[in-house]
Amino acid sequence: MSIMPRAADQLLLPVNPWFLWTSLLVALVLNLLPLGPLPWMPDFLALVLVFWSVHQPRRVGITTAFVLGLLIDVHHGSLLGQHALAYSLQSFFGIAIHRRALWFGPSGQMPQVAPAFFLGALVTLLVRLVAGDGLPGWSFLIAPLAETLLWPVASAVLLAPQRRPPDPDKNRPL
Repeated sequence: MSIMPRAADQLLLPVNPWFLWTSLLVALVLNLLPLGPLPWMPDFLALVLVFWSVHQPRRVGITTAFVLGLLIDVHHGSLLGQHALAYSLQSFFGIAIHRRALWFGPSGQMPQVAPAFFLGALVTLLVRLVAGDGLPGWSFLIAPLAETLLWPVASAVLLAPQRRPPDPDKNRPL
């Protein structure tokens, strides 16, 4: 019986902090692009925040999520704290499930991280309702579904720099 997680078909190098923070910055810029109010547009920053909260919970946590959420709130001109609260809860959820989720591959992680994305949409909806905004309809559920479906793509892209090239050395088992 192996002590390594089942999904770890190969060892990963440690994450480069520059790559981690650059990926968060790129996700922030993608969220800041003026694409209009598209209900199906995934929240790239939430996707990357949950990803790094699952894979690097000691480096990306609730404080990072809160600060990035405040930046999104200021940019969108929405109720201050709306995205900060949603991102903080999503990050907390990612940290809470990180040990269990890493035992599965990216497709097995999808049903585990999906509640985090739907929780973020629900929190945003509840804050808007409390502030007096109307119901957006069922279209607000499309974005968390898109984020869940993008999870394997995000895993492949964000873990690519950590993949160790195969080393055919016969003297080392790893």
